[in-house]
Amino acid sequence: MKLTVDQLHITLDRTPILRDVSLEARKGDIVGLVGPNGSGKSTLLRAVYRSLRPADGAVRVGEDDVWALSPRAAARRTAAVLQDAGGNTTGLTVTEIVALGRAPHHGLLGRDGAEDHRAVTDAVDRCGVRPFADRDYASLSGGERQRVLLARALAQNPRLLVLDELTNHLDIRARFELLDLIRATGITTLAVLHDLDLAARLCDHLAVLYEGSVVAAGPVLDVLTPQILADVFGVRARTERHADGVIRITYEAQPLAHQDAPDVVSADTHPSPA
Repeated sequence: MKLTVDQLHITLDRTPILRDVSLEARKGDIVGLVGPNGSGKSTLLRAVYRSLRPADGAVRVGEDDVWALSPRAAARRTAAVLQDAGGNTTGLTVTEIVALGRAPHHGLLGRDGAEDHRAVTDAVDRCGVRPFADRDYASLSGGERQRVLLARALAQNPRLLVLDELTNHLDIRARFELLDLIRATGITTLAVLHDLDLAARLCDHLAVLYEGSVVAAGPVLDVLTPQILADVFGVRARTERHADGVIRITYEAQPLAHQDAPDVVSADTHPSPA
């Protein structure tokens, strides 16, 4: 299902955090949000999964504004996986954690039915957590926990996945395994990624946020230009697609010297991926 963010404006404590942010994720696409710390990436995600109401603008999943839907209806469409988002998991097994993803689909009685059991079983298998399905969630490693949280999101049967630094604190093997899982879901995904190399590898399109505004958006090679990498991220680098099809970033040995706030100009400033 398509995600559309249209001229979003968010203010916290009378301070503008996001200004006229627009972007688009087409059905089945993975769109990465990248930018320096404090650029507004996580704030934007909060508006998308209904945690922070915007002052102006719209977030649409399909044709519906998520803020016009009930919380339960919105949760049936959008699942969020956040950093260290296990919540109160004391004494809960992996399977019980995954089953929490079915909550938006329950009626007043809140009882699991055959469809719930199928969704949980499928999510457990897809995310490879069957070997420790009966273990206490608190006993798992960081990579295993992230797999479980992704399984919980998939059990929700969403049309949109929202991911906030899902690979943070994971070793390199766990990162690649998790990225492969996300790619295999086929679900429209909006993901904040701190690691530009992983973003280039995972995403179909990127949106670069800088000081609360989208300064570039589109295909990875069109967005991660030497100019953007220098102006926004303060590094000298080039991005290219290698013979194996993987896009890689090559960094020069020395970062840029201290510079004033950049006047960012992109060759493709249209906020919607081409």
